[in-house]
Amino acid sequence: MSAAVHIVLDETAMAAAGQGNVLASRLIHRAHAEADWFLYAPACALVEADRARPGTAEHLASLPGITVVDLDLPAVLAVAREEGWAVAHSRYAAQPTPERPDGAVVATTAARRWAGSQVRVLDLTP
Repeated sequence: MSAAVHIVLDETAMAAAGQGNVLASRLIHRAHAEADWFLYAPACALVEADRARPGTAEHLASLPGITVVDLDLPAVLAVAREEGWAVAHSRYAAQPTPERPDGAVVATTAARRWAGSQVRVLDLTP
């Protein structure tokens, strides 16, 4: 038995999925097809992805393998401490929780911006 895989899509990964990025598409497929794969789309990152590529938010939110992470009060407080909402909400969503004691990996096509942060990163750059 393998451990569950938890992956947070940042706004660059979401936009890349809409542009046909093979790695992002594979993540989405696995989250739909495999029971222990979970993909998360933080709401603030979803907004930014939709601004970069209109239609992305509606499309990703409709996929059964993706869970939209709401901007609840604890997330608001975490986002308020940082400058960029999308990155801040993605970082918050990747933190450990009782359901994800090891946290989640952030999937991105902008891995350099995550350098030095406390999150694990999956680079989707082809």
